[in-house]
Amino acid sequence: MIALAPWQALLDGLGWVVAEIYELIPNYGVTIILLTIVIRLVLLPLGIKQVRSMQHMQIVQPRIKQVQQKFKGNKQRQQEEIMKLYKEYGVNPFSGCWPVLLQFPILIAMYSVLRWPQHPIHVPTDSGLYAAVSQQIPETLDGQPDSPPIETQAQIDALDLPGPTSGTSFLGMNLLCSAVHAGNTDATLAAQSPTGQQLEYPVNCGSDVVDRVPYYVFAVLMFATTFFQQRQMQNASPPGASSQQQAVLKLMPILFGVFGVFFPAGLVLYWTTSNAWQIGQQYFMLKSRPTAEQMAERAKAKPQKVEKKGFMASMMERAEQQRQQRGSATKPGAKKPGPNPKPGPNPKPGPNPKPGSNPKQSGSGGNGSGGDPKKRPKR
Repeated sequence: MIALAPWQALLDGLGWVVAEIYELIPNYGVTIILLTIVIRLVLLPLGIKQVRSMQHMQIVQPRIKQVQQKFKGNKQRQQEEIMKLYKEYGVNPFSGCWPVLLQFPILIAMYSVLRWPQHPIHVPTDSGLYAAVSQQIPETLDGQPDSPPIETQAQIDALDLPGPTSGTSFLGMNLLCSAVHAGNTDATLAAQSPTGQQLEYPVNCGSDVVDRVPYYVFAVLMFATTFFQQRQMQNASPPGASSQQQAVLKLMPILFGVFGVFFPAGLVLYWTTSNAWQIGQQYFMLKSRPTAEQMAERAKAKPQKVEKKGFMASMMERAEQQRQQRGSATKPGAKKPGPNPKPGPNPKPGPNPKPGSNPKQSGSGGNGSGGDPKKRPKR
């Protein structure tokens, strides 16, 4: 439960932002659009970094191909040279992944905040948005936060539901409903009571085929904008991308097209608006593309941080150290340092060797210590 506390705090903070925007503009659809713009502005630096990273990788890719061909049989040297290229042009191959990965927790958070019924409630109970939703999905017997909670299906059946949709309608849609519920007079939204019982709230999601049209249109828009945005990324990515990456780019639009049918219309509106923002952002950024010379100049002019090294710099430094260690170990005549020999006791003097045992010691003209000392010449 401790690990869930920061996540619940994030959801409560996001719900508070939604409620505050709704207080300024009491239109649920406009509130979601403005919230989407706020989130995209917060993520704008990461979005710019993602596009620039793809452009830089596209420029450096021909040099990488040359290195891979040159050192085809030496994977270690190949990686070292590629790291040098990244450093020379100031390229970080991992910087383009974060914006894509960050979209999924944001989508999950938005689903938790915009999906009703909620348990626990992430929108402040004293807000206008909570009052508007409580007209359709009350959590208490009279819709007031301090009233007894609804615990049984019989209590829901006794209420005058479905309630008015004026507080959550947008372009002919009730944003609490999904395309599956659209035009269904018996549409219900499921919830769980505090005691663990399954509850179903009847909700007004339209009553004929015409009422389904806006839901289906936005589901198609969610699919189309996801597909177009992924195509933009695919065109901006370096050539020769892996088959796994190609499969992900093809699967994403289909996956979110299915989500657009089952997700609440409010979440579909959020994702479609987010895609439209990204398409416009990438369009203007992809028009301006730096050259290889500009990238190299920027990398040289960029001040190097001595106190804290980046991930790529650390990898390059470790690779260089390993290469130097291997080179020093293979030099001819290089010996591994060993312990110095321990000093031992002086050897004991033994008997003089016999004359003739050493040519230098035989005869009186020798310089050794052999022979009769009386016959030695005087100095």
